[in-house]
Amino acid sequence: MAYNLKEVIAEKPARFTAGHRMCAGCGAPVVGRMILRALKNDDHAVICNATGCMEVSTFIYPYTAWTDSFIHTAFECAGATLSGVEAAYKSLKKQNKLSGKDTKFIAFGGDGGTYDIGLQSLSGAMERGHDMVYVCYDNGAYMNTGIQRSSATPRFADTTTSPAGTVIPGKMQSRKDLTEIMSSHHLPYVAQTAAVNNFKDLYEKAEKAIYTEGPCFLNVLAPCPRGWGYPTEDLMNINKLAVETCYWPLYEIIDGRYVVNYKPKNKLPIEEFLRPQKRFKHMFKPGNEWMIEEFQKEVDKRYEDLLKLEEITNKSENV
Repeated sequence: MAYNLKEVIAEKPARFTAGHRMCAGCGAPVVGRMILRALKNDDHAVICNATGCMEVSTFIYPYTAWTDSFIHTAFECAGATLSGVEAAYKSLKKQNKLSGKDTKFIAFGGDGGTYDIGLQSLSGAMERGHDMVYVCYDNGAYMNTGIQRSSATPRFADTTTSPAGTVIPGKMQSRKDLTEIMSSHHLPYVAQTAAVNNFKDLYEKAEKAIYTEGPCFLNVLAPCPRGWGYPTEDLMNINKLAVETCYWPLYEIIDGRYVVNYKPKNKLPIEEFLRPQKRFKHMFKPGNEWMIEEFQKEVDKRYEDLLKLEEITNKSENV
């Protein structure tokens, strides 16, 4: 159904308000605001936020940027905490002790609190089937505590714990593919998205996740100007380059069926994404061309594998 996203947004209040203390050029508040825009006006939400950049910068007691119910939980506990809240609400409704607006349950965690420290509680919540949405805002490192590498940090990236030197040129391990890990939980809805194309992809996937019954997962690219080393005004361009190079493909998995939402007609070489970021500047020094080549090979393989999964799952759907 055709619609005007600007008109839809204009009719909805901002549930993630201005006045937060996130860095200029940070992707996380853009992600948070648009995801909450996908809620219906009459619905109430319980937001659970793992410790991290978003939590420490949006809820500094007694001030908050969140207009819905908000719970700050420990770094590793967002999945467990929100699943407990969802179970409590369900029990209270069953006992006729709770009435009123529909309540939606949304957890936010960075890649440190999701890919790494919080993976166990996230996996448990998803496996148990709680009616909730977990949103990972992926900025590719532990940004809040000093830009340490995480399992979401891409290969060769320069961080404080994987410094690019003459012997070891940055992080030597490949980035974990958490979206695929979550697909293995056989969830009704899993998606990977970013703030591109006038937010249409992000908004529509957030709406699907929130209003799909059962456990859902969104992996959202959230560039960090401090950790990635780009000018604050280039946030949206960095998002675009991540998508156009297929470093961050836009796709969704609906009951096991893969749908690639955007396939660039002229896929850009990965160096277009790498070059504007200081964390990759060592890759462009003479003699380091092999790093760019290796990075390109990995991106190409992952994208080709994704296209194969789309073809295979859609064939089985039509049998």
